[in-house]
Amino acid sequence: MIRICVLGDIGSGKSYVAKNFGYPVFNADYEVGLLYRKNKKIFKKLNKVLPNYINSYPIKKNEIITAIMHNESNLKKIIRIVHSEIRKKMNDFVKKHRNKKIIVLDIPLLLENKINKKKDILVFIVSKKFDSFKRLKKRENFNPKLLKKFRDIQLPLAYKKKKSQFIIKNDFTQKTVRKHVKYILSKIKL
Repeated sequence: MIRICVLGDIGSGKSYVAKNFGYPVFNADYEVGLLYRKNKKIFKKLNKVLPNYINSYPIKKNEIITAIMHNESNLKKIIRIVHSEIRKKMNDFVKKHRNKKIIVLDIPLLLENKINKKKDILVFIVSKKFDSFKRLKKRENFNPKLLKKFRDIQLPLAYKKKKSQFIIKNDFTQKTVRKHVKYILSKIKL
């Protein structure tokens, strides 16, 4: 099985590119959202360590944001609880799709959490800062200070780019993305 791991800055279009490969995609951001909405065990753990912030189930995004914005250590507490569950979900996804030729991992903190394997194909997504920021501003609960906190916990983009075997310059058009994806698949297929 070939594992394609999609890396890049927040808002660079990683999830869109990942879908365009046409193989099963594990989207960590989507899975985190599911945990907040449907996993009572996660709620209980977060409520226990952050009782002043997390007190409704399903967990509301604004409660998470308030906790992160109020105290630097709260983000680390949330990550510690949520990421162990996401890692389990990713492992289940990999097992479920073990007979597939290719799977795609869309995990923003892949390198930071040392989830990648030596043979993984790393694909770095680059986009113009202006285009990324314009897209981010459209997101619900957009908060520039929160964005900075998330960027601060990530490895430098230059490092991720250097580690990657392929780079896609995302101009947010389907034609360009498909052309890059087709090229990458032609280079890695057995």
